[in-house]
Amino acid sequence: MELVLVADPMCSWCYGFSQELERLIQRHPSSSIQLVLGGLRAGATDVLDDAGKQFRLHHWQKVEQASGARFNRDGLLGRVGFVYDTEPVCRAVVTARILRPDFDLFKVFRAYQHAFYVEAADTTDGLALAEIGSRALSRVWDTVSADEFLRTWKLQSTIDKTAADFAIARTMGVNSFPNLFLKKSERLYGVSNGYTSVDQMEKVLSIIAA
Repeated sequence: MELVLVADPMCSWCYGFSQELERLIQRHPSSSIQLVLGGLRAGATDVLDDAGKQFRLHHWQKVEQASGARFNRDGLLGRVGFVYDTEPVCRAVVTARILRPDFDLFKVFRAYQHAFYVEAADTTDGLALAEIGSRALSRVWDTVSADEFLRTWKLQSTIDKTAADFAIARTMGVNSFPNLFLKKSERLYGVSNGYTSVDQMEKVLSIIAA
């Protein structure tokens, strides 16, 4: 089963949905996930003020109620001068794809979600992204240094490839996240538009397979 996920690491509904998607993969261990980065707020320049924080906390509460996902609310409230730009973290996931094209990119995506929502890491900062990404990619016999990760993250070619992902998401008609598709005979079939439980996804997949 070949799945295509269109999502953004700093999208709270994507964070809650990722847990359901992990459960789906556990049921279908031979499945693969192709990631298309969405660019939820790519290029944003406005500083997150108190109203913006409360708006996000309201959404976080909804996601938590629906999914049970953990959120570090104090980490959000304590941010000063934070610009909610999702391009840097999307580019970090693309960087991981460039450095290790055979790696399970969904694991890297999940590492950035955990870093932002639980550890309150600054996922707009290149150094922080490089540290998180290098840890996620490194294996006992195959390590990626934070320096190598950061150098690749800064390249114009990486910026361009990230923008290409955003463009692909738009050509797919995706304007909200997450979106999950099943790729079958070179066609894409919608499985989920927004947060969806694993049982509901199973029902949709069975209809597609029929």
